[in-house]
Amino acid sequence: MSTFPPGMSGAGDRPPTADQQEYRSGAVVRPDDETPLAREAAEHVTLARRVTSITELPRPAQTRVFVVANQKGGVGKTTTTVNLAAALATKGLRVLVIDLDPQGNTSTALDIDHFEGTPGVYEALVEGEPIADLVQDCPTIPGITVLPASIDLAGAEIELVSLVARETRLDKAVQSYLRTREDAGDRVDYVFIDCPPSLGLLTVNAMVAGREVLIPIQCEYYALEGLGQLLRNIDLVKAHLNPALDVSTILLTMFDARTNLSSGVANEVREHFGSKVLTSNIPRSVRISEAPSYQQTVITYDPSSSGALSYLEAAREIAESPRAQEKR
Repeated sequence: MSTFPPGMSGAGDRPPTADQQEYRSGAVVRPDDETPLAREAAEHVTLARRVTSITELPRPAQTRVFVVANQKGGVGKTTTTVNLAAALATKGLRVLVIDLDPQGNTSTALDIDHFEGTPGVYEALVEGEPIADLVQDCPTIPGITVLPASIDLAGAEIELVSLVARETRLDKAVQSYLRTREDAGDRVDYVFIDCPPSLGLLTVNAMVAGREVLIPIQCEYYALEGLGQLLRNIDLVKAHLNPALDVSTILLTMFDARTNLSSGVANEVREHFGSKVLTSNIPRSVRISEAPSYQQTVITYDPSSSGALSYLEAAREIAESPRAQEKR
């Protein structure tokens, strides 16, 4: 007997309608289940499962040397350098990180001493000291070796002007170090060179030493304005100093899926660069911003955060790309 008052009928007094049966079967999703927040949560869970299921990434056929460059400041060059290095190292690969920015933020994030007078890039570039005598092991992430930068590097561009073969000094030092490591049976898999936000001699040295350019692009309009000049400079270096140099990877950073601007910039970049743009976008994330203040990468600071998962996925794309198995 119905417990509803006279004149009212309960749902149990009549069979469910066809619409009700369809909803209960799961064939119909309520509009609330398709909110941006719900989609974001579902994507986060899917990404976390995929990333955590991978314990090791394949080694490349030969050492890959990436130049992380963009003359615009604040686009995520240093953040991308340290977090991709950490992501690859946590998956079993050996990584050398070269901090070519006098600010030394890369060294800070990897918990490497870089106070004034600390031996590092300056000694390798200007004084010709072997990199093997200057590198430091990252204390928090096994597999990462760092060539630090100190404020001494700020005057290096002026001092390099008068030196012989000034554009190729970093390349010769890096190749000598890589050969030493390989001869010792400890081959480096990836090298990341973090460039300063300029197109001076330090950046030119990085481009001559590199084989691939990775360009982080912030998902904002201003980030696109200086891109043409950067690409022209890369073409000049390729034509006159390093024919092997190539823009192989574009990474979209500070992506905010809630804004049309981020989506518009992302679409424009993908249309122009095609398959060079990684599928993974790096989101705006408080955790990514907080990590350096603890002298950590976001990979170690909060491994389950959206920023850490996105960098791990980007590292997977780089390591599993067809280019990784090519010998050049």
